[in-house]
Amino acid sequence: QTLSRRAFRARLCVTLYVSMQSRNLFRISRKFSTLRISEMSVEEAKKKAAFAAVNNHVKPNQVVGVGSGSTIVYAVERLKQRSQEENLNLRCVPTSFQARQLILDAGLVLSDLERETQVDITIDGCDEADENLTLIKGGGGCLTQEKIVAGYSKGFVVIADYRKNSSHLGQQWKYVPIEVVPFAWKQVKRRIEEELGGEAKLRMAKAKAGPVVTDNSNFLLDWFWGEGDRDWSSVNSTIIQMPGVLETGLFINMAEKAYFGMEDGSVLEKAK
Repeated sequence: QTLSRRAFRARLCVTLYVSMQSRNLFRISRKFSTLRISEMSVEEAKKKAAFAAVNNHVKPNQVVGVGSGSTIVYAVERLKQRSQEENLNLRCVPTSFQARQLILDAGLVLSDLERETQVDITIDGCDEADENLTLIKGGGGCLTQEKIVAGYSKGFVVIADYRKNSSHLGQQWKYVPIEVVPFAWKQVKRRIEEELGGEAKLRMAKAKAGPVVTDNSNFLLDWFWGEGDRDWSSVNSTIIQMPGVLETGLFINMAEKAYFGMEDGSVLEKAK
């Protein structure tokens, strides 16, 4: 009888242990399933925004400025599809090494600003956009060429997922990228902090020793301005006048429209 009770208790303990482990595995499985769904929704949101912009703004025989970043991959995908289906005869101007490779890999016609005096439409991503379509760009380090191509375009359209849509800058993105001449980075850093506050950090590379080097062979300072909104036009003017600064990641009064892919599968359109 004693052995029988011991056996019963042993079986009960094993049953309880197995039950607890099964519950833990179920929780872990559900957690990773939710994570996968979330990740998929972000990528799908990027794709929907990119497809909407290309469908609404790209027309036959245009010169198209191709931005940089993860969302632009989907814009180039749609440009390729439409070019094959509609024979659009597009010429594409890249804003970075990445954009150039995307254009070539898609079999699109590669051009540049030496051949094109003006770009018809530029489609690019952003790190954050406020209600006035003031943008922060440069998280990928391509801000100078992005601003040049957009600045010489008849139209400039932004594409992003729902995380980049804000009422004011700083809700989602905490710093402004600034491209600087390498030998003056310390002087620029000090002057930014003295005149504007916050902290300007030299962006360091993750796959190499030392700082990030842009396509223009310059360094990047990421300026963390702290809490609160700013007069971004004034801030941009102050920084751009500092010797050693090439360009800022503030895009002010440039974008005419933004497309945000939303979590529910819709696309939110915002215009100035």
